[in-house]
Amino acid sequence: METVLLPSTQSKSLSRTTWAAQLRALGAIIWREYLHFVRYPTWIIAFIIWPILFPATYIFSSFALAGPGGSGVARFLEVAGTENFLGYIVVGTTVWMWANTMLWNVGFALRGEQMRGTLESNWMTPTNRFFFLLGSGPVHAASTLMFFIFTVVEFRLFFHLTFDANLLSLLAVFLAALPALYGLGFTFASLVITAREANTFVFLVRGIVMIFCGITYPLTVMPQWMQAVAEWLPPTLIIRAARLAALNHAPLEAVSRDLLLLLAYGAFWLALGYLTFSQIERRARLKGALNQY
Repeated sequence: METVLLPSTQSKSLSRTTWAAQLRALGAIIWREYLHFVRYPTWIIAFIIWPILFPATYIFSSFALAGPGGSGVARFLEVAGTENFLGYIVVGTTVWMWANTMLWNVGFALRGEQMRGTLESNWMTPTNRFFFLLGSGPVHAASTLMFFIFTVVEFRLFFHLTFDANLLSLLAVFLAALPALYGLGFTFASLVITAREANTFVFLVRGIVMIFCGITYPLTVMPQWMQAVAEWLPPTLIIRAARLAALNHAPLEAVSRDLLLLLAYGAFWLALGYLTFSQIERRARLKGALNQY
């Protein structure tokens, strides 16, 4: 018995989908990530505690170093350009926690699929592979906004911290930082496929950012070679521009140089992350290594 294909199906393949179908798949991934997010509401405890717990160590250290009557604040103003050392620390640590969780979420998106046992079945679908990495983006953006709100409210209540923020500049910094952070996340996702474990790399990058990017101190207190390295790290630019926008009410012109550099770094890291992930994912499929972890 001969099978006859209809003309409408002869030119189509099950592996070829339309952009509308791809977007529906992306919407389904975003909805799944939302369900996972609200399924375990204990995250609210971390959102309340961490914004004030992590910077507290540095804040109390700064109180001690400020000396009697805050005599050390003049020295801080000289090297940092602001006497609001409390806001200086809060902005630096908050940006660090945001960048850290974003790298973790994107880089470990595939690890989560492996742990749930859904990676292979998802990979057999014609859905664009990057959608599985981007699917957590909207949920993460919403949780980040909540994290920022908790941070501002708690430091206002407990430390009477005030911000002199330019919200337009702050939003521009947030948007300009996304491409670089997503590009780094794609690179981490590639490491998960090849090494089947990226904790070591994440901890290494986290430590480098903490030391080199000046989350709690001005870069000028570091040796010259460390300052030169810091200028090549995207989190340095994010923290510096965010401080100007949040503490000094800096207009867009004042942070434009850092924004342009962030966009340039973002283009580089996105291209590198895309190429790396595409090549490594293809090699893993050919070798059948996706189920090895």
